[in-house]
Amino acid sequence: MDLIRHLRFFVTVAEEGHFGRAAATLNMTQPPLSQGLRRLEQHIGTDLIHRTQQGAVLTTAGAALLPRARLLVDDSERFLAEAERVSEARGVVRWGATAALPDRMLTACAAALRTGPDVTVSTEVAASVDLVAAVRSGMCDLAVVEHPALLDGVEAGPVTKAPRWVVVPAGHRSARAERPRFPMLSDLSFATPPRAGNPAAFDATQDILRERGLDVGATTVPDDRTALAAVAAGTHFGISTASPGSVPGVAWLTLAPDAIALRVRIVWRPSVDVARHVAAIDRVLFRERAK
Repeated sequence: MDLIRHLRFFVTVAEEGHFGRAAATLNMTQPPLSQGLRRLEQHIGTDLIHRTQQGAVLTTAGAALLPRARLLVDDSERFLAEAERVSEARGVVRWGATAALPDRMLTACAAALRTGPDVTVSTEVAASVDLVAAVRSGMCDLAVVEHPALLDGVEAGPVTKAPRWVVVPAGHRSARAERPRFPMLSDLSFATPPRAGNPAAFDATQDILRERGLDVGATTVPDDRTALAAVAAGTHFGISTASPGSVPGVAWLTLAPDAIALRVRIVWRPSVDVARHVAAIDRVLFRERAK
């Protein structure tokens, strides 16, 4: 678990004496705050806060642990501030991108961040949930994540769409149809990244398929390349940003292009000055967006 983040939840609730006010202070909604505090209590094996109609009251254990929690949270903030200063002095830009981002956009973003010969760009490719956590904790300065996603504790830019296609085995009946439809894919399994990587986007895609008459089982795969391999093997279909015609054994279908487009946005920590980096990546995303 993200211990420092959850300790910050505890400290803020203790100081505010109320979950609603603490959520407002942390710039997040109340349910994930309450869930996060409960997870911390389960992790350490004791209750820290009594939840009453009047508000949040420290337990005996909570009162004993609060000073230490404050020290840890304060030290983490000082550490991040110092790490940011060191990184800026060395010209290091740490950024991340969702694994769903097309290669052409990933490399274009990395190139845009290298603003001079002394600038080092460090890139992390991961699931959106992990990237948001990395930005929030200071491990990344900014990241491009898939939309929708839970973005508590970070700032977010506008949503940009990148084109995606439905990919099917080259010999499948839908590839030969003059007017393919989603129900034609009912004999295939859906190859998709795991739900844990971004539950909101995963559920949204499932809803899109069901709304169009397709309700099939999903097979989780770690990345787009593995999904394309499963499609080429003849047993799966997928949704991919890979350019049409770039993979043998795979056919590309243009089905509901706006609905299945990849939606991404830039996220960053509110306390970090990364405006120039955000602007550089935003220009790339806008240039490469789905027309």
